[in-house]
Amino acid sequence: MKIKNKTEVTEFILLGIPHTEGLETILFAIFLFIYIFTLIGNFLILLAIISSSRLRTPMYFFLGILSTFDIFFPSVSCPKMLVFLSGNSGAISYRGCASQLFFYHFIGCTEGILYSVMSYDRFVAICHPLRYTVIMNPRRCIVLATCTSLLGCIHATLLTTLTFRLPYCGPNELDYYFCDIPVVLPLSCADSSLAQRVGFTNVGLLALTLFFTIIVSYTRIGIAILRIRSAEGRSKAFSTCSAHLTAIMCAYGPVIIIYFQSTPNPLLGAVVQILNNIVSPMLNSLIYSLRNKEVKRALKKVLCRAELAAED
Repeated sequence: MKIKNKTEVTEFILLGIPHTEGLETILFAIFLFIYIFTLIGNFLILLAIISSSRLRTPMYFFLGILSTFDIFFPSVSCPKMLVFLSGNSGAISYRGCASQLFFYHFIGCTEGILYSVMSYDRFVAICHPLRYTVIMNPRRCIVLATCTSLLGCIHATLLTTLTFRLPYCGPNELDYYFCDIPVVLPLSCADSSLAQRVGFTNVGLLALTLFFTIIVSYTRIGIAILRIRSAEGRSKAFSTCSAHLTAIMCAYGPVIIIYFQSTPNPLLGAVVQILNNIVSPMLNSLIYSLRNKEVKRALKKVLCRAELAAED
């Protein structure tokens, strides 16, 4: 990705989370715990899926990909935030800021599309169970996963190019804890209105489109579940979808709050972004491990093997 550096600014200064002066030590401890828990939780889920032959199905294939992205997503902004909260400088290079913005939107967009793919997988499994293995064959799963990442890359490249093709002559202070379009564009020396409109439309329209496809899928799933005569069958069908639906609400809830604020509030925006960037990936690992019997069974086996290996 080429970035035309027509600017005098060589670095930006991240000022951190708005209105949290004096709380750096407490916030550092909280976010460090959440970050470590997120990494460990998602790594264990990924390890359980890889090591268990019972989990080699399309649903767990996509869950494994989601866990991988949930490891990287908080890593885009959290390490730099922890450095700042520990008392070090909040300086980030021009290219480092561009990279942070790119990977934030690449991983975020890819996860959003992946949620839609996972909802489609559940739709096929419940509404067309006899054709499930034919429709969701390994080749189609790989194609869907590849297209998901490719679309995320295109989306992030467009937003990053629009943002950093503009000149930045100073000031260079970002009143935020990571580089994102709403805080970077106002510092541009040139008219950034076009980039702001395209960026907002791109992100907002994509999020609404993906959310709409998920709503359609789960509406049809809900109708199909209600038609199941067996109470046990309804319960089993619901349990396979409830974890995914809960994860979707945790992911899209913060995005909806951000984009439907009548008056932007810096503190509320930062809190919501923290929920989206750091807390949601942690909740995903809890949701999928606690609400899924197969994952819990596989995790127990992984932990037992690790315990036996430690004893040897």
